[in-house]
Amino acid sequence: MDTSDAKGILSSLPWWVKWIAIPVIALAIFGGLIVSLLQFVVGLLFKVLVFVALVGGLVYLVRRFTSSSSSSRGGW
Repeated sequence: MDTSDAKGILSSLPWWVKWIAIPVIALAIFGGLIVSLLQFVVGLLFKVLVFVALVGGLVYLVRRFTSSSSSSRGGW
């Protein structure tokens, strides 16, 4: 099937078939896949944000305690 054949078939259909029926059928078939992909991406982003927050907190604590202990020793 050539792309010009597909365009010819779609152009002969009513507007509601192209803009309502075909997307609804696609969502019914691929909806589960789309939802699982979105869940994976959102879960991954959440884990990345938690990782960044924990590493940032660790760096903050280490700098805070090492700067306070080195200033009391008088530095190197």
